[in-house]
Amino acid sequence: MIVYGGDWNPEQWPEETWSEDVVLMREAGVTRVSVGIFSWSHLEPEEGRYDFAWFDRVLDLLGEHGIEACLATPTAAPPPWFGHTYPEALPVDRDGRRLHHGSRQGFCPSSPIYRDRALRIAEKVADRYRDHEAVVMWHVHNEYGCHNARCYCDASAEAFRAWLCERYQSLETLNDAWGTAFWSQRYSDWAQILPPRATPTLTNPAHELDFKRFSSDALVSLYRAERALLGPKPATTNLMTGAHWDMDCWSFAEAVDVVATDHYLIGEHPHEDLAFAADYARSLNGGRPWLLMEHSTSAVNWQGLNLAKDPGELRRNSLAHLARGADAIMFFQWRQSRAGAEKWHSAMLPHAGTDTKTWREVVALGAELESLRDVSGSTVAADVAILLDHDSVWAQDHPAQPTDRLKPVEVIKEWHAALWRAGITCDLARPEHDLSGYRLVVAPSLYLVSDEGAANLESFVAAGGVALVGPYSGIVDPHDRVRLGGYPGAFRDLLGVSVEEFFPLTEPIALAGGGVGRIWSEQARLTTAKALDTYRDGRPAWTRNEWGGGTAHYLTTLPADLFPIMARVCEEAGVTPAAQAPPGVEVVRRTHPDGRSYLFAINHTDEDAVVEKAVVPAGAVTVIRT
Repeated sequence: MIVYGGDWNPEQWPEETWSEDVVLMREAGVTRVSVGIFSWSHLEPEEGRYDFAWFDRVLDLLGEHGIEACLATPTAAPPPWFGHTYPEALPVDRDGRRLHHGSRQGFCPSSPIYRDRALRIAEKVADRYRDHEAVVMWHVHNEYGCHNARCYCDASAEAFRAWLCERYQSLETLNDAWGTAFWSQRYSDWAQILPPRATPTLTNPAHELDFKRFSSDALVSLYRAERALLGPKPATTNLMTGAHWDMDCWSFAEAVDVVATDHYLIGEHPHEDLAFAADYARSLNGGRPWLLMEHSTSAVNWQGLNLAKDPGELRRNSLAHLARGADAIMFFQWRQSRAGAEKWHSAMLPHAGTDTKTWREVVALGAELESLRDVSGSTVAADVAILLDHDSVWAQDHPAQPTDRLKPVEVIKEWHAALWRAGITCDLARPEHDLSGYRLVVAPSLYLVSDEGAANLESFVAAGGVALVGPYSGIVDPHDRVRLGGYPGAFRDLLGVSVEEFFPLTEPIALAGGGVGRIWSEQARLTTAKALDTYRDGRPAWTRNEWGGGTAHYLTTLPADLFPIMARVCEEAGVTPAAQAPPGVEVVRRTHPDGRSYLFAINHTDEDAVVEKAVVPAGAVTVIRT
């Protein structure tokens, strides 16, 4: 079964609306709803006083109509009484401003008070409903760290020091790791260490990096603490792959029973961003099917310009997620809110009711997902992996860099988009992960890499693999200390190149092969590599080095058109698309172990296309069973 549904927030509506909701859910083909996500103030209207009677009726109603419940712990939105009674548990920003109640995620992740009260309501919910017939899984919290990923209060400072003590054991080790000899920052007592609050000028990069690691770990710890109370039914939380970079999704993936994510269209090429987010979610789940917990039926409410979706776009977006491994297609939310900050966010049942484009498309999608139920459980195989490490992204985001225009997330997404345009489905992987199942591994922007990660890529290439490494990679160790002896540091031998100096660009630079480099260039010297392209002055721009049984390519700039290079290395690695398709037509294949497969052909153009003799109408999706 492909799970279909969305967030249902019955507490926003009179109770007489609930029966109408579940009847319409059945009409739309809804099989599951997420409930209780923002219900804390209704379940515990005053501290220590609980009201579960209304929620009993909600879950009983779902059970009577055969609709599954993904039951949330309501801890993402503490009630007004929490902030009023415990202002010391509210988050504090880098400038020392305490943020107030009136939104959501109004808590410090390191606050012992918040942890105690959150676990108390989570346990109450679990004890009451863990055996309810409608409850099939747990939805812990909601979008961890979306608004409060890093808190700089005194409770956070104390927790940060404890985290550092465990990590480094001694101040001598910490001082060495952080390079505190610079700017007279050497610590002589643990109590001197604070979160990286506002300072007169640049903060210590290693200090910043460890605080980001600590903050991510604090959120994972909260998840694990709640999860421990819930019992044997599977549990997850909704990540925001591709959009939210303040927490390490790899760490969260190790904690959840199944990966779930939310995705909303952003950027100039939103279908490419969708593919990235979906591939990332699938990779976090180890290649197994994952859950799309939220996306939108039409416009959202939080962008500067909130565009409604064109006819057919709801279906195309949904099936694009399904193609890349989702076994659940869910929306925020079921019924569009009539009040509050998200009243203009679209929903499955819009303000205008059932005589609408959105409702008709919602009903049609439910029927189609039922017809595709045998896709459930199939997987997506990839021959290419993109290396992605949050530590590296966080470290490179520090402002003390050669240029602020070389943005790691943008580069990673650009390289993924180049593979998308070549029709190649890829995974994301940490540098230390097993790479043996891939033919091609690319490292678009891996500024920071561990010795283990660097050795892993060397072993992959030596065993016959092909690698493509982007500029400014391999530069520092896990403490953000420069790897001496010439750049690209950890990858210098593998790539057969030694770089003396960086030359960030103020304008594009011409390449001898006819292309153009942008943002970045390097003064590189070939050691064992050969140049495949150069700048007009003869400096290497694209190199290739033989290493064991494989080859390693290196770019010393960001080509304006990466496609020819990506096509070349894919051909060298023996990587081919799932099917031949015209430009702008996305092709992804899902396969069962018994050989049954489903080729999803997704047409993002204004003209009909043909894929494997099947017509794919303009703007539509065709699923070809084999």
